Amino acid sequence: MERVVTRNVYQGKQALYRSMKILPDPDSPDSKEEADLSVLGPNVERLWTYGGVLTKSHNISCMTWNKKNHDILAVGYGEYGFTNQKSGMACCWSIKNPEYPERVFKTSSGITALDFSLQNPNLLAVGMYNGTIAVYNVRFSSQLAILDSNETPSNHLGPVWEIKWIEREYHAGEERSENIITSSTDGKVTQWMIRKGFESVDLMKLKRIGKKTTPEQQAQQAQTQQAGGEGEAGKAGQKLRGEAFISRFAGGLGFDFYPTNNNIYLVATEEGFIHKCSCSYNEQYLQTYTGHTGPVYKVKWSPFVQDCFLTCGADWTIRLWHSDITKPVLTFNSSTKSVNDICWSNVCATVFGAVSDNRIEIWDLRTTNLDPVIISSVSDPETRLSTFLFSEGSSTLLVGDSSGHVTVYQLRNISEPSTTHIQTLRDIVLPIPSQSMQLSTTSITSSPPDR
Repeated sequence: MERVVTRNVYQGKQALYRSMKILPDPDSPDSKEEADLSVLGPNVERLWTYGGVLTKSHNISCMTWNKKNHDILAVGYGEYGFTNQKSGMACCWSIKNPEYPERVFKTSSGITALDFSLQNPNLLAVGMYNGTIAVYNVRFSSQLAILDSNETPSNHLGPVWEIKWIEREYHAGEERSENIITSSTDGKVTQWMIRKGFESVDLMKLKRIGKKTTPEQQAQQAQTQQAGGEGEAGKAGQKLRGEAFISRFAGGLGFDFYPTNNNIYLVATEEGFIHKCSCSYNEQYLQTYTGHTGPVYKVKWSPFVQDCFLTCGADWTIRLWHSDITKPVLTFNSSTKSVNDICWSNVCATVFGAVSDNRIEIWDLRTTNLDPVIISSVSDPETRLSTFLFSEGSSTLLVGDSSGHVTVYQLRNISEPSTTHIQTLRDIVLPIPSQSMQLSTTSITSSPPDR
């Protein structure tokens, strides 16, 4: 009954969500011709909000679509700050009822990451602030997880910032199996196998990388060594040699697997580096990408162009990369707030979106790479935008915030992707293929100073 009532209320908005044309009622005396909205230029229109009393004042930390049923959205609720920690919650929302979730799973610790299984779309894996991994069966409303890592010796010692189900083939000819991969601020990227319980193996321990010294610093170090390390010169030499690390490992944040090879992945760190790693080799990074001057929150491969990926972080920037180049190809900087999340469009190769604390940005590289084509600011100064997600196969986007609401917007007046939109992105990332290994960063605007 509740679904029937809400369907009457949201029918027009849901039609827009599915890119269906709303036909006017010819019998309605109030029916009028629709205004031409194309004169407004690219913009977003709010359709509806997932949220209510249950989720009020719960910060939204993560969102993911069900991989089989794209009408089902899982949302994780948890605080980011250590001093603000409280119990968490995972909700499964349906487009058929935006006012109350279909499933609610409450946890003792805040949820920081979640993902649906592809092979078993009823399984939802969640990562928590206290380092726990849990798996819930969304077919049932039971609050008990069917698996968790609480009693596992290899449980993470820090918040789990990314979790994904990944299909991998371990030996030639064997059936591909799906396991859970996690990254945490304890410096580990871990693979969890489901046997009779959880079994885990560390794919990579994220060793810290010290800052490289300049020729001037090297010359000064040589002088202090000749002086025997005495007095002020000796102290300066000790300082230049670097301070001891508090921890040997760098905190892992977001990661993403290569679209066509589930043995290769990128992982972002609190140090500001992005490392390319292999599941088959855990002793050393395959490559390290430098350019960010603060923690890198998210890394996302392009769904259209191999070897192209985006990153965002606390240094106020979004950066576009090619996997063969260790410096960013383009740097986008349009605000003085940290960029909390990014996402590629599933429809057009040159379109991506991002959220900072107080505004939504939509970029279209076909039009310009200097400024976003759409900027939508938050009216409530107390609300902080935290997560961003494009819908599957339609021109809508979802934004989660610190007040517990997921707002659904429709993109309007964005030009349809041309037949060459994929080639356009390739040309932007590698304008001269023969010189790809010699390209250096091309910064659109200057980045903020190191903090």
